[in-house]
Amino acid sequence: MANLTVALDQSVDIRDSRPRFYGLRRLARKMVKDRLALFAFIFLILIFLMSILAPLISPYDPTTGDIFNRLKAPGVSPGHILGTDALGRDMVSRLIWGGRVSLRVGFITVVFSSAVGVFLGLLAGYAGGKTDTIIMGLVDIQFAFPGMLVALVFVMVLGPSELHLIEAFAFNGWMVFARLARSLVVTFRDGPMVEAAKAIGVRPIKVMLKHILPNILAPITTLFVLEVARIIGAEAMMSFLGYGIQPPTASWGLMIGEGRTYFPMAWWLIIYPGILVAATVLALNVFSNWLTTAVDPLQKGQSG
Repeated sequence: MANLTVALDQSVDIRDSRPRFYGLRRLARKMVKDRLALFAFIFLILIFLMSILAPLISPYDPTTGDIFNRLKAPGVSPGHILGTDALGRDMVSRLIWGGRVSLRVGFITVVFSSAVGVFLGLLAGYAGGKTDTIIMGLVDIQFAFPGMLVALVFVMVLGPSELHLIEAFAFNGWMVFARLARSLVVTFRDGPMVEAAKAIGVRPIKVMLKHILPNILAPITTLFVLEVARIIGAEAMMSFLGYGIQPPTASWGLMIGEGRTYFPMAWWLIIYPGILVAATVLALNVFSNWLTTAVDPLQKGQSG
């Protein structure tokens, strides 16, 4: 029993020493050395703050238009620095609130899909046998269908709305988390930490949540960031097609879809939201790549 206790104590030390617990100072030093990652992080912080503070910083109501100021180019109409759309709505206000909606869809979708996927991946990897076969079989079956096509059919049947869009994306996003979690759990399942916990009678659910889950959070977090980027792009595509966010609510994808009728006459209707979608997705990908390096166990011994 004493040996088992020592083994568990050692597992805690191993877990606590893993690179994901570097501390804020070490992560900050690593980020400062990577200027591209630093710029991406600052940009994301600004976008998140803009979205959170939208009710406070938006100069106009994004749904209220002024027909006498419709399709004004940037800088032409006083008070509308980025111009107005076809209904006379301020572009700055629409962009701010549109980012709030796009980010909300991305984060809520990935929170739900990651929770379901990680749980099923933990269960499949730890239990093995028929449980593993059934869960991974469901993953393989769902991967066989084109994700965007399934989401499009899902929304067409239930009707376009933000809630249905989140449900469709979450339904098509849990598999990547399940597959990653399962592959990671298998590497820890037969380790001394888990064997010691099972030998002293720790319940399986506690073993999975306390001794395995903390050790796989780093790659799961990296995948989380990547999936948020993917969902923001997917939301823009669905809204552009008319099956995502519906008027008068603003989202970057919907703004691009509404502005395509007036392009190239009113280029700003597409260019500005398009730049924000591309820049946000790019920044999330850059930050995710940096995060992968920052929490990579092979990087722990390097300077930083």
